[in-house]
Order: sequence, then C-alpha cells, then structure tokens
Amino acid sequence: MSKLNILGVPIDRVDMNSALSKIVEHMENGDKCVVCTPNSEIVMQAQDNKELWDFINGADLVVPDGIGLVAASRIIGKPLKERVTGIDLMERVLWYCDMNKKDVFIMGGKPGVAQMAAENISCKYPDIHFCGTNHGYFKGLHVGCEGHEEEMAVIDHINSARPDVLFVALGAPKQELWIKKYANMLNANVIMGVGGSTDVYAGEVKRAPQVYQNLGIEWLYRLIKEPWRYKRMMALPKFVVEVIKRGEN
Repeated sequence: MSKLNILGVPIDRVDMNSALSKIVEHMENGDKCVVCTPNSEIVMQAQDNKELWDFINGADLVVPDGIGLVAASRIIGKPLKERVTGIDLMERVLWYCDMNKKDVFIMGGKPGVAQMAAENISCKYPDIHFCGTNHGYFKGLHVGCEGHEEEMAVIDHINSARPDVLFVALGAPKQELWIKKYANMLNANVIMGVGGSTDVYAGEVKRAPQVYQNLGIEWLYRLIKEPWRYKRMMALPKFVVEVIKRGEN
C-alpha cells in the first residue's frame, strides 16, 4: 500500500473501501492491526512529539481523517483519494463485525459512556457481541506512577475478553500514546483510536449535519458550537502554511 509523506508523517493512500479491506485482511488472518486516524492537528503535534510520530509511523494503517490532509495532498501535487474519517471508518468496521458476529470492546470516555455507546450500537447491529466496555477515567500511564495498578486492571479486563476489535476513545494524542505503549500487551486483533466517536454513539455529542460532513468542514460546526476550541483550530492554517513552505511529496 503506497503512502504519502505530509510534513514527515506517512499517510496511506486509501479510500474508505480499501481502508476497511486492509482491516478485514488483518482480522481474518489473525494479525494485529493498529489503526491511526490523524488529522492536521495531530500531524502538527507530531512535529514536536517524537513518541507520537513514532506511533503513526509504526501503525499498520494510517488514514487521512481531516480535510486538511486532503488539501495538503493537493497542494503538493499528490492528491489523496478521499478523506477517511475515523467515525465513518468505525461505522464500517462495526458493520463488518455485525455481518460476521465479531467481538468488540470499547474503552474510553466518561463512566457509562462506553456502555451506552455499546447499547445504542447493538440496536443497529444486533449481531455484534460486545465482550466488554470500560471508561477511560483511570490513572497511570507509566510503570511506577500513581494509578498504574488501576491501568493494568483495565488491560487485564480487555485481555480476558479477547476482542476482535478494540476501540480506544481517550482523545488525541493520549489514545495514540496509550496504544503505542500497550499494543503488544493487548489481546485484541484490531486496535483503533476513535477519539470522541463513542460520545456520538452514546448520544452525548451530536455530529455535524450531513452538509458539513459532505463539505469536509465539520471543524467549523464544532467551532460554532464550541467557540472555546478556536485555539485548537489554529493548527489548521498553520499546517497549510507549513505544507506550502516545505512542499514535501
């Protein structure tokens, strides 16, 4: 699978169908597949965070989640096929799991959110077996720090369930760094960071209307609804400027 280098970050040249096919191939072969869904903000963070860059570079599948990445690919004359959003890819994976009666585990979000998301998903996809859920409000990201035993208990919970698919909803970049640290310890076939997607499935957050999705400007809808996010949104214009300056391909 060919890749496009954007500011030193490798992005797979996939559309939604080929991204799903790649995940299914790993799943059916029993191979571990780590899926990363970066947007321009994550790519900018990776410029100064080697651990995050290492995670993206080592992931089995890196899809262009944000419209900024698609725009950047056009700027450097190597256009990506399409935007592959994390939540839409998650939906396709859920569809496949339902069709093939796969085991799914959701970890992350506030207490109760993962469970509510699983219940709502089950209404649409009744043949998915949710083998477990766990909130993301546990302490400890490093051995020896406060709360590490609590985190190990979460990992034991996941491993005892042995899911085909583990969705990690800790928000970026925390979820990426968590997956990087523990991927080899987890008894899960597919491990995918999904950010706030579980909040949408749980009904806690409303996704942008379809017209915003089609235009690739869901970020604008979020900014209108949550104006305090403007500082994070500044990463997009900075990202575009940096792409123009470097002219990488």
